[in-house]
Amino acid sequence: MASSVKQLCTICHDDGTSNSAVTWCTECEVFFCGDCEKPHSTSRLSKNHKTMSADDYQKLPTFMQEISSQCRDHKKMFELYCSFHACPCCVQCVTDKHKKCQDMKPLSDIIQQVKSSASVQLFEKDLMNVRENLDTAIKYLKTRVSTINTQKTKAVEEIQYMRKSISDYCNKLEQSILNDLESKHSKLKSNMASLVQQMEQRASQIDLMQSQFTKMTQHATELQMYIGLREIEKITSETAKYIQDLESGDHFIEKNLEVKISSALQSILKDVKSFGDININTTSSSLKIKAGRKDQAQHMVPNITGIDQIKPSLLTKLTIPEGMKSLSISACLILPDGKCMILDYTKKELLLFSNDGTFIRKVVKFTENPLFDACFVRNNTVAVTLGNTLQTVLVDTEKNTVIQTIKLSHDCYGVASDGKTLVISSNSQCTTLNLNDMSHTILEGMRGLFRISLYIENIYGTNTRESKVCCYKSTGESLWTYQHQDIATPQGLTLDKNGFVYIASWGNNSIVVISPDGKTSKTILSEADEIKRPLAIDINRETGMMIVSSEISDDTISGSDSAFVYKL
Repeated sequence: MASSVKQLCTICHDDGTSNSAVTWCTECEVFFCGDCEKPHSTSRLSKNHKTMSADDYQKLPTFMQEISSQCRDHKKMFELYCSFHACPCCVQCVTDKHKKCQDMKPLSDIIQQVKSSASVQLFEKDLMNVRENLDTAIKYLKTRVSTINTQKTKAVEEIQYMRKSISDYCNKLEQSILNDLESKHSKLKSNMASLVQQMEQRASQIDLMQSQFTKMTQHATELQMYIGLREIEKITSETAKYIQDLESGDHFIEKNLEVKISSALQSILKDVKSFGDININTTSSSLKIKAGRKDQAQHMVPNITGIDQIKPSLLTKLTIPEGMKSLSISACLILPDGKCMILDYTKKELLLFSNDGTFIRKVVKFTENPLFDACFVRNNTVAVTLGNTLQTVLVDTEKNTVIQTIKLSHDCYGVASDGKTLVISSNSQCTTLNLNDMSHTILEGMRGLFRISLYIENIYGTNTRESKVCCYKSTGESLWTYQHQDIATPQGLTLDKNGFVYIASWGNNSIVVISPDGKTSKTILSEADEIKRPLAIDINRETGMMIVSSEISDDTISGSDSAFVYKL
């Protein structure tokens, strides 16, 4: 945005006078009032200088007003242009900063007729396209906001519906058990009440005889007394036998009411830790924007690191606990949070280590054998291949459990994922799985791949038997194959953010990098770096961290594996 501040004449202002400027000299970079402009325009030194009105200068964007034709470091005019650094230079800059720069050109040649060049129109179109893309992206994101609001409402309704369903079902179960309680209680109560009534009737009969017994002894004749005693004997005998029969039966057994809550219902309070999970699932964007020119920012984008510049620096080595010696690492991973994970082939365990290489815990103990490869998938999920069992499993590293088993028609050796797709390799073929619907496609042409990796839309793999590294399209079409004496019995492979391929060369104890076009290679780690029989390798492309497995041998461990973590 142009400044709205009224400019003052630079000459007058230096003399302590405030006169409004009418002209700006683009070469002297000073403002002139009407009086001061006249000598400037007639002087032999400055009469050919280009000027513009102060009002037009005010219309320039602020960042352009701040652009000077003089070097800020040396206070000299820019005369040259360095193509390598894409910047103007004064003669002193050449001596101080650009001694080794070969492509120096006169600045006048670079800026000649720049306003009338085609690039002005191209950049104007670029601005228009970028603005249109921003408008399209804003509209798209607003639509997405509306969509996720609808998804939230639907999710709330689903949660509330499930809550009501559970409540209604619990109410139904509660009423059922209350009805059962009432029924059993009524039956017990009725049986005991009936028995009490019977016994009370016999008790009344005994009470009556007790109350009349004295009168019988006082007033009855001998005959009456004799016969009456026989009758009393009969009644007391029958009553005593009645009581004995009740006692010998189950009438006096204590029948208590007891409620036993369903173990499945009790387990809800113990085992159910959450109502569910809220996940953010990713799918490919439907946003369509206009592509920009490839050469638009050629001077602003840093050059991609060359293969000769790749020099990993060691950060740490995994610390193996005393009770876990003799590891055989078949896969190692750098997780998004920087933690490390290794797959122990011998003990059939997936182990987690902290960022500094300290052991944290065992994630999963497998029953199947062998364990071949592992890769990070998404959302705390890791995939592990189980070789000739024809199975690959998905492991939740937070819950320490296998959450899904994928069965295929071929062996499962190498595995790789980009978060949307899972690719599993064998000697005979490869299979790609869509992680959203688990649909799969078999790629028949990709044979002999032991380990694989994904980058953009390509599949990379190692052919261990033939010491080859191969690159394919996602459809299975071969792009290139690389063989070199520096690569022997290649095992694991991975790629960095620039598309360089890193190979664990097991046969010659080294880590080799192949250029993205599959034409050149370079050994970056060797036995001199304590690399011995490396089998697994992985790179976190966001952080540039690399982990490499290696056999180690020292005073405490012999023939065991560990892993080194590097910064690329």
